[in-house]
Amino acid sequence: MRRRSMLPALAAALALSPWSVRAADPPPVELAGVRYDAFETVAGSRLQLNGAGIRYKAIFKVYTAGLYLGRPATTPEAVYATPGPRRLHIVMLREIDANELGKLFTQGMEKNASRQEFAKSIPGTLKLAELFARKKKLAAGDSFSVDYLPGQGTVVVVNGKPEIEPIKEPEFFNVLMSIWLGQAPADAGLKDALLGQKGRAFGA
Repeated sequence: MRRRSMLPALAAALALSPWSVRAADPPPVELAGVRYDAFETVAGSRLQLNGAGIRYKAIFKVYTAGLYLGRPATTPEAVYATPGPRRLHIVMLREIDANELGKLFTQGMEKNASRQEFAKSIPGTLKLAELFARKKKLAAGDSFSVDYLPGQGTVVVVNGKPEIEPIKEPEFFNVLMSIWLGQAPADAGLKDALLGQKGRAFGA
């Protein structure tokens, strides 16, 4: 009888124990051999993978992209309004002329942003173009992250190394994101994947 009476107390103690089992994190997502963990830490904040997908050009896979946010977002407007740090991580799947990629990014920003928004982001756009021109090419397996850090601006990290000073214009990050999330996105399927849309999420 005494042993049976101790069971509720033991169960309660285990529930409060620091060694008690917590819900497991979602598994990582793998696309074309590229792994995206369910969570990333950016500037001390734990961000979750909102969605990930593959950028196609015709039938060719160009790169994978994963969007990390502090809270889930299923619309571009929700992504733009998300507080705290944010990250877009891209991994190349084929070699590409970096200068050409920079030009495509600029065209995408101009196409999707308002004239006023694009004008305010021009200094950052020029810095990004200079970075790609200096790199000359990106090989398969190369990666870069675009991080928005409150109070600092937008930071571009290539293969784990910061390449330029933070772009301080607050509009720049959202204008850059409009390349993938705007009304005329680079790849409509990738847009759906980054927004975690059902049926298209994670490049499905």
